Amino acid sequence: MIVPLAFLLLFSLVQSGIWFHGRSVAHHTAQQALDAQRVYGAPDGAGVAAGREFLAGMGGSLNDAQIHVNAGADTVSVQVEGNVIMLVLGWRVHVSQSVQAPVEKFRP
Repeated sequence: MIVPLAFLLLFSLVQSGIWFHGRSVAHHTAQQALDAQRVYGAPDGAGVAAGREFLAGMGGSLNDAQIHVNAGADTVSVQVEGNVIMLVLGWRVHVSQSVQAPVEKFRP
């Protein structure tokens, strides 16, 4: 009886760590995309490209990742969504992180 509970506790701890890592990857991806898109004179799509480049370097930590960039006149917001790698087949855990910042502007 003790061994199954110990394995359940061990898998729960490992899965929690994997979830936290996936959430952190989503947040850092959103931050990278935001930093690229809010730069003065940034072309459309710069944020998505920077986010995808960052995700490619993370080695598949986030499955089915989607990056949504909304660049307005004054602010840029980025949302990154994806699924975390699971130890139990068939389960899916979704993470989503959003960041927002003002657009850089030239003021003489």
